[in-house]
Amino acid sequence: MGSTFEKTLDSVVSGLKEQGFGVLTEIDVQATLKKKLNVDFRRYRILGACNPPFAYQALLAEDKIGVLLPCNVIVQETVEGKVEVSAMDPAEAMGMIDNTDLTNVAEQARARLQKVIDSL
Repeated sequence: MGSTFEKTLDSVVSGLKEQGFGVLTEIDVQATLKKKLNVDFRRYRILGACNPPFAYQALLAEDKIGVLLPCNVIVQETVEGKVEVSAMDPAEAMGMIDNTDLTNVAEQARARLQKVIDSL
């Protein structure tokens, strides 16, 4: 039977898929820090989530928006041994750009990411 961390990670990936997001990248911070610095770190994953229709709309609305894509979601083991899930708020991140079309796409992405978090 898998650990709570692994189960949560699987649930997050499944929830993202249900909301139309794919995981383009997955960074295992624990393994990377061990390999690069030979240090021990708690389990920590960064998922680069992308909803292709939203990404396309965002790119059409703002050509430099790629610096804010994909939406990062983290799954980490806390010091207390619990598992915490956090996601970037696309509406907040993209809100610094004064573009109504972009704001609408970001708010839709936010709503779907919130559904993933709420489902856990």
